[in-house]
Amino acid sequence: MTAMATWPGRAEMWLDERGKPAWIAAMVLGFILFWPIGLAILAYMIWGKQMFNGAGKSCGWKAASYRQAMRPSGNSAFDAYKAETLKRLEEEQSAFDDFLRRLREAKDKTEFDAFMDERSRRRRDEDPAEA
Repeated sequence: MTAMATWPGRAEMWLDERGKPAWIAAMVLGFILFWPIGLAILAYMIWGKQMFNGAGKSCGWKAASYRQAMRPSGNSAFDAYKAETLKRLEEEQSAFDDFLRRLREAKDKTEFDAFMDERSRRRRDEDPAEA
């Protein structure tokens, strides 16, 4: 992908990180520089729901809840329990990802072996002198 094709996405992410005031400033600058640019930004803000969503972020509620979960509660026993639980869940996720990878590899190997068996069987059927 070219740099020209990715700059709108990077600009949107940059504005999303800075929130609603950045979008409004971009719209005002767009109107000052060339009014159709400002109009296009305003339309995107309305139809893209940038103006009306609560967070104004593209990362959404998952990242916000993750940040909230990582914030210390002030209770050291609970924070230790939370850290241990999150570590255990990350290890389980890693083990499950490894299991899925091995399962896909085994399925791929089975399918490949079946293909090779079918191929050799077809060759034997086509040319009985080779067998």
